[in-house]
Amino acid sequence: MSAELAFNRNAEVDYGVAEDIAPGVRRIVANNPGPYTFLGTNTYLVGTGEIAVVDPGPVDEAHLDAITHATRGQRISHILITHSHRDHCDGALPLQQRLGGEIVAYGPTGTARGAVAPGLGDGFVDAAFRPDRPVADGDTIKGRGFALDVLHMPGHAPDHLCFALIGERTVFTGDHVMGWNTTVIAPPEGSMAHFLDSLQRLAQRHDKVFFPGHGGRIETPRRVVRAYMTHRLWREQTILACVDEGVNTIPHIVARLYGGLDANLKVAAALSVLAHLEFLKERGIVTAEGATEGLSAFYLRAASGSGAASS
Repeated sequence: MSAELAFNRNAEVDYGVAEDIAPGVRRIVANNPGPYTFLGTNTYLVGTGEIAVVDPGPVDEAHLDAITHATRGQRISHILITHSHRDHCDGALPLQQRLGGEIVAYGPTGTARGAVAPGLGDGFVDAAFRPDRPVADGDTIKGRGFALDVLHMPGHAPDHLCFALIGERTVFTGDHVMGWNTTVIAPPEGSMAHFLDSLQRLAQRHDKVFFPGHGGRIETPRRVVRAYMTHRLWREQTILACVDEGVNTIPHIVARLYGGLDANLKVAAALSVLAHLEFLKERGIVTAEGATEGLSAFYLRAASGSGAASS
């Protein structure tokens, strides 16, 4: 089984420039590049005259200035947040204080699955984030000249939303599907079971283009979603093979499977392995032995765990 995913990592961006990427859609990239954000967080301006801002990004005066300049003479009606990770949501309140707009998101992180993943630091998730208007799967956000369906897609984060532009077969995918890399699933907040369920839902749609939270546009959405699912199935099988071969701890599995990985990404790799092992454990395929679970556990094939990996 192939685990290959083709990503375009050769893109260049002009920070602070509002780029027309589709009728009624512009993109401004925040200048916050890094191992988890690629070239930066994508902020989308949806509509003309009346604007919905999708993911205002981090607190960065230059980025806020760029949004302000791009929307001069227009009205911001909504500030939409895909999820409450700081690189997506921290700019919401400062932007609202400047330009107005109702902050719309799934709701408090604390109402969902868990806390910040170990090793990522308290700065990763804004646990205090609260929208003005909590929304749920199936809701619709309407402005003058645009309408977006709300798709609750947990997995990367329990509060993760995608926004589908009605009539355009276009989805703003946040970090659920990205244009430059696979998505980090970091327990306890992240859930591989939820992520795969959400991918399955997305695969059943007939969208034409995805605009992700990081990286460039995705013009073959269904193929990319299926490739994401295939990759996760392949990765699960390689992790299970490690367990069967006596490689039973997450640090040793990471060393086996992610040789040569950038040191900045080793925490993410360990958390991804943990997410897979949690999912295997939930299905009775492996057990976690010892006094601790999670990143420090010793994993074994369960006595009855000869079942197949996820689909």
